[in-house]
Amino acid sequence: MIDAGMLDELLQAAPVFLLVAVRALALIEVAPLLSSEAVPQAAKLALAGFAAYAAYPAAGAQGWGAVDASSLSFVFMIAGEAVIGLIIGFYMTIVFTAFSTAGQFFAFQMGFSMAESFDPLSQVENPLMGQYLNLVAMLIFLAMGGFQTLFLGGFQRSLETINIAALAQGREAVLQMLLSGLSQLFLDAAVIAMPVMGTLFLISLATGLISKAAPQINILAEGFPISIGVAFMLILATLPFMVEAFGRVIDTGFQSIKDLYIQIGRPIGGGGV
Repeated sequence: MIDAGMLDELLQAAPVFLLVAVRALALIEVAPLLSSEAVPQAAKLALAGFAAYAAYPAAGAQGWGAVDASSLSFVFMIAGEAVIGLIIGFYMTIVFTAFSTAGQFFAFQMGFSMAESFDPLSQVENPLMGQYLNLVAMLIFLAMGGFQTLFLGGFQRSLETINIAALAQGREAVLQMLLSGLSQLFLDAAVIAMPVMGTLFLISLATGLISKAAPQINILAEGFPISIGVAFMLILATLPFMVEAFGRVIDTGFQSIKDLYIQIGRPIGGGGV
C-alpha cells in the first residue's frame, strides 16, 4: 500500500520525482536483460516509476532545491539525468559483452562461426557459443542478486552522490572508466576463452602435422568433428571455473561503478554516501 504522506510529498515535488524516474528509465533502457525488446515498454515504464518511488526517500532529492518545470533549465536537467542513467546501464552492458565476445573467439575454431542467429538477450547477430555464454552469464547475474545490486548500489547510490554538475566536473573520470571498460572487455573475453582457444589451436596444429606426415589419412576431413567434440568436453569440464570467472567479472563491473561514485560523487541534500 502506498503511504498517503509519501504520495502527497511526491505530488508536491513532482518535477524532482520526474527527474529521478527519467534516470531510472534511462538505466533500464540500456541495462543487461532489461533492455531486451522482449520486455514490454509498459513494463519498463512501470519498473522505472517503482524504482523512483522506492529510491526517492533515501536519495535526498529535496536537497536539489526548487525545480521550475516550466523553465528551459528543467529540460537540460532531464537530459542530464538521462545521461547519468545511460552511463550506468551502458557500462554494465559493456561488462556483459565480454561473455558473448569470448564465445565468438573460439566459435570460429569450432566451425560454428557461420551458425549465427539473432540473440534476443544481446539484440545482435551472435554465434551459438556466444549466445550460450551470454545466457549462462545472465543466469549467474540473476543468481547473485545482480538486479538488487544494480538498483541499490547503482541507481539509488547514484541519486545520493551524483548529479549532472558532478558528472560534468568528473567527465574525465567517466571517460576513463568507459575506456578502461572497453579494454577490460577484450581482456576478460580472452581469459575466459583461452582454455578452449588454446586447446583447439593445438588440435589444429596436430591435425595439420599429421596430414603432412601421412596425406593418405585425410585427417583434415575429420578436423571439424574432432574440434567440436573436444570443445564441448572442455566447456563441460571448465564450466565451474567459467561460472566463478563470470561472477568475478560482474563484481568487478559493479565495483568500478562504486569507485566512480567515490571519485566524483558527493552527498546531495540529506542523502548519505
